[in-house]
Amino acid sequence: MYKVFTSLMMALSVSILLITACTIISKKSILDREKMSPFECGFDPKSSSRMPFSIQFFMIAILFLIFDIEIVIILPMIIVISGSLIKMWFSTITLFIMILLLGLYHEWNNGILEWAN
Repeated sequence: MYKVFTSLMMALSVSILLITACTIISKKSILDREKMSPFECGFDPKSSSRMPFSIQFFMIAILFLIFDIEIVIILPMIIVISGSLIKMWFSTITLFIMILLLGLYHEWNNGILEWAN
């Protein structure tokens, strides 16, 4: 029982010590305006550096990642075809591609793929 209590106290003290150290180290200086401003080759920025992110670009990037992962999943299926039943392999790949096509249709139907509104 004593070992459990000692381990608990050690873990608690190390956690409190790390939390305190991180809090002290991560204090941001409100007065340091130069460090908070964006760096543009020494010039003052012409417009706000905190402009909103384009949601269309974000959605296209997400679609690219989804189809990139699709390729990573489909490529091993080509290797597996020689060691499995052709009907089972074909049904698996068909189901996978149908799910992806339904997702693409859903995104197209919601207007995510349209760049200009």
